[in-house]
Amino acid sequence: MFEGFQLEMIELPETTLRVRFGGSGPPLLLLHGHPRTHTTWHKVAPLLASSFTVVCPDLRGFGKSAKPADPHDYEAFSKRAKGRDCVALMDTLGFDKFYLAGHDRGSYSAFRTALDHPSRILKLAILDGVPILDALERCDARFASKWWHWFFYAQRDMPERAILSDPKVWYGGSAEAMGQENYDDFQAAIHDPDTVVGMLGDYRAGIALDHLHDREDRQSGRKLQCPLHVLWSLKDDLEALYGEVLSVWEPWAEQKVTGEGIDSGHHMAEEAPIELARTLKAFFTEET
Repeated sequence: MFEGFQLEMIELPETTLRVRFGGSGPPLLLLHGHPRTHTTWHKVAPLLASSFTVVCPDLRGFGKSAKPADPHDYEAFSKRAKGRDCVALMDTLGFDKFYLAGHDRGSYSAFRTALDHPSRILKLAILDGVPILDALERCDARFASKWWHWFFYAQRDMPERAILSDPKVWYGGSAEAMGQENYDDFQAAIHDPDTVVGMLGDYRAGIALDHLHDREDRQSGRKLQCPLHVLWSLKDDLEALYGEVLSVWEPWAEQKVTGEGIDSGHHMAEEAPIELARTLKAFFTEET
């Protein structure tokens, strides 16, 4: 995987992240979702490396990155904390301003990074996500039945017991669909108790704290300052839950929001890498 890329453990002020980076050109930071690690980008990153310096970390709590000591320290697991990690990581690599894309849970960290550090983000791409506050405010029986895991994962102590009893069955996935090395990295993550707790911390912080940060920003009129492009999987349920996905994002952005559906299931970086890379490249290189 990632031919020509470097793999390092990079120590930051608050944590240590496992990071894969390579390519040349303006910097592009890619944030993975749950329950993946940075290796989910293994087909996409090389396609972008001729145009960008691509940086793919394991988020705090995920993969082989460090985990907060207290599994119920919601601030340490918050998207605000992960946003600080993103900026510190790019500082360490020597990048002041950068492009940013996040998928699934990574989209929440990307959104928070762009809100909290507007001078650092050139453009933002959100993949398969809406703001946590909007998701919770629009929650109905349909949302609860499809995304019940949001509320189960936020409970204390019980979800890790259920997951770790049989992680392979709980999360599914296959080497055929994911690629052998990506699958092996994923399996190592979901079978590690500390990593499972770390991933759950992302959900616990979402329910306990992250939506409050979103609400504070909405009430103060704080919005994204950079161009925003939203992508969603046509074979997943974002359209079914929210209808016009772009309309959910428009109140959060100062500039016009663009976006489109990707002909894929939820894990678009693994299922539709060529289309995803082409779309991201077009957005990030387009003059504004």
